[in-house]
Amino acid sequence: MRVALFITCVNDTLFPGTGRAVVRLLRRLGCEVDFPREQTCCGQMHVNTGYPEEGTRLARRFVDVFAGYDAVVAPSGSCAAMVREQYPRLARAAAAASERETAFEREVAEVAPKVHDLSEFLVDVLGVTDVGAYFPHRVTYHPTCHSLRGLHLGDRPARLLREVRGLELVPLPGAEECCGFGGTFAVKNPAVSAAMCADKVHNVMATGAEVLCAADNSCLMHIGGTLGRQRSGVGVMHLAEILAATEQDAPFPAGEATGGRAGGAR
Repeated sequence: MRVALFITCVNDTLFPGTGRAVVRLLRRLGCEVDFPREQTCCGQMHVNTGYPEEGTRLARRFVDVFAGYDAVVAPSGSCAAMVREQYPRLARAAAAASERETAFEREVAEVAPKVHDLSEFLVDVLGVTDVGAYFPHRVTYHPTCHSLRGLHLGDRPARLLREVRGLELVPLPGAEECCGFGGTFAVKNPAVSAAMCADKVHNVMATGAEVLCAADNSCLMHIGGTLGRQRSGVGVMHLAEILAATEQDAPFPAGEATGGRAGGAR
């Protein structure tokens, strides 16, 4: 299976280790993984802040770059949801404005369904839950808003984590509550965002977990920043990095394995 890695802006800029973990994991499972260097932003920030024309231009580039692959895998529920949910709407709007845009609508209809969050791809496309991972730590999982409500990942991440040797998965109280990041929401409403994050951190610390895991580094950056400032001792780590870990990578001291970069995520 020929798979393309859609790294996303946040990961490419701040958390390149997550992208490397996805490639390492997928190759271990027998996938041929490409990294199209022409890829750019998916346009989520533009569309969500009222610039659909700019977002549409980025959507056109996306379908051009990722056409022809069997699947496109993104270590971000947020950006995968953007492509799957928003691109068809942008394409319909473009087609409604001009008959010449019907080709763009067809291209989106072909490419968008092939875009998957990592856990979706592993469970639904490859049909695996045991990926050969080893991570001897107590872990709790935060289902980010887009992965929960946009992609409807359900228990896929938990099913994968339960198969990791040595890992103890503990439930997170109030797991479905937003962490308060929300992209530009955290910038426009900092006090509300900080209060929401404080509630999330309180619940994380109540689990006694060494590591908080999620499918979006943007949310982990937000939560990890507060965890770090409180000197909680709890690290944060993207799902891909836990699933890519093997016994050759052990041991994993809680403060070391989670990188400590950009608010605690790596």
